[in-house]
Amino acid sequence: MSDLYYELLVKKDRTVKDSLTKYGLIALTVLVTAAGILMHPIFLIGTIALGVACYFILPRTDLEFEYLFVNGEIDIDMVMSKSKRKKAKTVNITEADLVAPLNSHRLDYYNGNQKMKVLDYSSGNSEHRRFAVITRDNNESCKIIIEPDQRMEQMIKNCAPGKVFLD
Repeated sequence: MSDLYYELLVKKDRTVKDSLTKYGLIALTVLVTAAGILMHPIFLIGTIALGVACYFILPRTDLEFEYLFVNGEIDIDMVMSKSKRKKAKTVNITEADLVAPLNSHRLDYYNGNQKMKVLDYSSGNSEHRRFAVITRDNNESCKIIIEPDQRMEQMIKNCAPGKVFLD
């Protein structure tokens, strides 16, 4: 028996917010360190706190999403700074309500729901072909945005042909 298996890596585009966070934290750390050296050593405590914040926050400004499609399930992992990996989500396509491109008219009903949780695991580039997976997450509606390539699109379509639309 052969398993359907496909792996895809999607790099998230850096936003203005990501750049401001990264360079702002670095600049603030340098300023507080200089203040600690030149003015009063108590500022060095702030340097330590900012260093810890940089350790946890800066890797999140350089993200890649890895999609692993195996027999109807998509495992989504976040790869931070090409070194840390964190499991983000597992989506079972057969249990999804609908899978369609973000600009599809089939999502009109779901786009009106203000309470729907939206999880974006795509590059964030609106010019790329991105899909919305409408599913249930802890008994509430959830829209998961992914960016598969054509091969993965076809594998998803073959897995649940009545729920997946490629238009």
